[in-house]
Amino acid sequence: MLQRVVRSTVIDAPIERVWAVLRDFNSHDQWHAVVDQSRIERGAEAGARSDQVGCVRNFTLKDGAHIREQLLALDDREHRSTYCIVEATVPLQRYVATVTLKPVTDGDRTFWHWESTFATPPGMERELRDRVAEGVYEAGFENLRKHLREGGDLRVAGASRESTLAAMPRALPVASRRIVVKRYGGPEQLVLEDADCPAPGPGEVRIRQRAVGVNYLDIYLRRGWIPPMMAEGGTPGMEAAGSVLDWGEGVHGFLPGDRVAYLWHNPGSYAHVRNVPADAVVRLPPTVEDETAAALLLKGLTADYLVHDLGNLPGRGPGTRVLVHAAAGGVGLLVCAWARKLGATVIGTVSSEAKARLAREYGCQHVIVTDSYRFADAVQKLGGADVLIDGLGEAARDENLAALARRGHWISLGNATGALAQVDTQALLAKSITFSRPVVFDYVATRAELERRAARLWAALADGTLRVPPVERHSLAGAAEAHARLERRATSGAVVLVA
Repeated sequence: MLQRVVRSTVIDAPIERVWAVLRDFNSHDQWHAVVDQSRIERGAEAGARSDQVGCVRNFTLKDGAHIREQLLALDDREHRSTYCIVEATVPLQRYVATVTLKPVTDGDRTFWHWESTFATPPGMERELRDRVAEGVYEAGFENLRKHLREGGDLRVAGASRESTLAAMPRALPVASRRIVVKRYGGPEQLVLEDADCPAPGPGEVRIRQRAVGVNYLDIYLRRGWIPPMMAEGGTPGMEAAGSVLDWGEGVHGFLPGDRVAYLWHNPGSYAHVRNVPADAVVRLPPTVEDETAAALLLKGLTADYLVHDLGNLPGRGPGTRVLVHAAAGGVGLLVCAWARKLGATVIGTVSSEAKARLAREYGCQHVIVTDSYRFADAVQKLGGADVLIDGLGEAARDENLAALARRGHWISLGNATGALAQVDTQALLAKSITFSRPVVFDYVATRAELERRAARLWAALADGTLRVPPVERHSLAGAAEAHARLERRATSGAVVLVA
């Protein structure tokens, strides 16, 4: 009796990119982890191609198995190939398989369908069916994803990526515009000027930006509160989303036109075109729009480490009382939603009834409306805050101490009302309070950690744990107005500049 194995998946890459790998009948030793070595038989000395119908690939698996397979059909228009086993030490009899790709209509992704029929010796049906389904097909899906993510498909056979790049025309500067801070001070110091973006250097990706995230950190930079981070004449901004233009030597994993976003500790994102290190860049899922990515990357990754790391809400268990200041802001709304999903009791402070309604929509159960930074009594009536997320700074210092429960954890995230003076450890000792002053960039210090946290953020959006907060849009030339509104506490949710 013939066995039939069918598996399908969606690959987050354009169909042309996936097909370029799969149509090469001898490429699987480059991307499939179970394959050891592979070569094309018959006429290899005469230059037989691995996309030639009738060619035979002779390969070994990592477990020592030996297989010869023949390419029976190859259709570039339908993105389909069919092959069969000619000889194998694995007892897969009359094995015929077909790979078919289709473009996904809701994004630049690829649907991959892989199926086969074969016979087996009696008693080995389940063992061999599982081996094909899981060890070959399911593993192959994941292996190819990794291969594409790392840019393995972009390497030219017989040459390194660097030598290929060297043979290309040298990248030239690209005309751009950027915002600069003429002098430290108010929003009026933000001025738009022309400035070419140079060719990307080694390890850099040049990005045509379409949406730029605006954060309160940008205001600190404009005011001159962190001179070592940005001098006068510098360009603020830590994140943006757009498309890859080109890249420098040593960069793999990107194609021109790939949609990406980045988060980097060096300011400069208020621009049309920018070079950033490849390690700060993540590819965007097709379901995440540019403006969404620019609005959420820094704020979403901040919310991620607040609830999962410093707040440790999964470990604390249901009922943990979390106090979130500026609960209707970009970070606040995300923390409210994520903390509520994890079973926390969410308390928030806001400055207006309109913001209170928005905070409730995003999961804040107890909203305190105050414009005088008085909230401690109301919080203590609820039992006190086990975790306090504070972006207010100095004006809320005493109230924060009063609002915290015993063994509470105070996370100082920002200084909207002024820089927080040194915290008296004796004041913390009174209730065994712990204190943190985190910086998001230390939580995405490696490419692996950035990708892990970004993947968790996109997954939380996809499964409904998080909703995209309201997004207020300004042009790049309107950066001053965006800053002014943010400082007046006139905004809710996120602010982006459309570049």
